[in-house]
Amino acid sequence: MATITGPIDVSALKARLERTAAATEQAGIDALLISPGSDLRYLIGAGGESFERLTCLVLPVGGTPVLVVPKLEQPGYAGIPTDELGVQVVTWVDGEDPYALVRAALKGTGRVAVADMMPALHNVRLRDAVGGEQTLAGPVLRELRMRKDAAEIAALRKAGAAIDRVHARMGEFLRAGRTEAEVAKDIAAAIVEEGHTVADFVIVGSGPNGASPHHRDSGRVIEPGEVVVIDIGGPVAEGYNSDSTRTYVLGEPKHADVWDTYAVLQAAQQAAVDAVKPGVTCEEIDNVARTVIADAGFGEYFVHRTGHGIGLDVHEEPYIVSGNALPLEAGMAFSVEPGIYLPGRWGARIEDIVVATETGVESFNNRPHELVVL
Repeated sequence: MATITGPIDVSALKARLERTAAATEQAGIDALLISPGSDLRYLIGAGGESFERLTCLVLPVGGTPVLVVPKLEQPGYAGIPTDELGVQVVTWVDGEDPYALVRAALKGTGRVAVADMMPALHNVRLRDAVGGEQTLAGPVLRELRMRKDAAEIAALRKAGAAIDRVHARMGEFLRAGRTEAEVAKDIAAAIVEEGHTVADFVIVGSGPNGASPHHRDSGRVIEPGEVVVIDIGGPVAEGYNSDSTRTYVLGEPKHADVWDTYAVLQAAQQAAVDAVKPGVTCEEIDNVARTVIADAGFGEYFVHRTGHGIGLDVHEEPYIVSGNALPLEAGMAFSVEPGIYLPGRWGARIEDIVVATETGVESFNNRPHELVVL
């Protein structure tokens, strides 16, 4: 079932469809086939998931966009102004062949690009039904999606402020004697209370679990003096996501190296944020953070990229990583989140979502970056 949780700006969606058609033609592709997910939401304002019944937006260059949708799923798209967007809706019922409807909407074979996350169940059947050369739609759509417009930036700013309010309440939840799972449950509730539609993820990594960057939570009881990594986020009504990490300590740290090590991390994160401006490459931002950490002797303990793009997906282009020579442009939004992880002992990470502006950088997260003592 499609989900429409936020306002729909018809003019913005029409412009996106037009830009997508132009970019598709420029890429030498004859049509895009888009299944439910963030790409579909970007184009027509409806989210949702793919199921065993095919839903597919057909975007032929120079032709009429067609939304092929099961009749039983059609009510979920009733809020989409398809007439105003110039999108034709074609329904089908069980027993009919939806892949033939896609073939008919294409009005001939050619070079077709399918959504990167389209399930193989549909991708393979479409390949057989449509024929011709097939490739991925990602290279076309990511060029559009990673350059956020004013409305998208406003939604990300709103999401950042909402998750900051959750971090500001951490003293309510994070206490010695509680389990990570108990803390995570309270944080998830607060994420919704502070303006998100759902808590998409909650990481509570205490003590040695903090040295695992993607630890979620567990029944481990948090002890006095332990360092705790809290990485949280979720979407607001417009569909755009928050993602922010802060590191806390419950009283005086039990490890003597915590303060000095954390100071290195804080300097690295700030240096990387300060380096953000148009023209600087993604890999240069990664290198700024990595160099500070490596020069202090912790290079082997920074085990992931410095950041990832964010928008309708929590992780999307551009990726702030070595080897990505893409120059930053105004409107590109991404995380800056270096970490230091000491196996079996403790870990720390600081994460802000930022956007490159015409002159530099704006951060959507503004909670203190110091190690927070609770």
